[in-house]
Amino acid sequence: MNKEELYEEIDTEESITQRYLGLSLKKFFLLFILIVLFGIYLGIIFYGTNSLEVLFGLQDYENYLQDEVVRLKNENAELQREYFELKEISAQ
Repeated sequence: MNKEELYEEIDTEESITQRYLGLSLKKFFLLFILIVLFGIYLGIIFYGTNSLEVLFGLQDYENYLQDEVVRLKNENAELQREYFELKEISAQ
């Protein structure tokens, strides 16, 4: 074997990523890094500080609204009782 045949053999060897994924090792690592960075970005968007603040704010607002519903129901019951008492008095 001469040097040219050895160089041709080296050039035709495929890396594992080329053999199984069709990508060179450099492109594979670049793609891998991009996917990891995109995953981190999505994690920050979905679970970041701002998202948690919004979630906690909405939970507090939901509790407030539930308390307000109970308060208004009680107020409505009291006003209806007063209304029917007045209606009964005026009917006599």
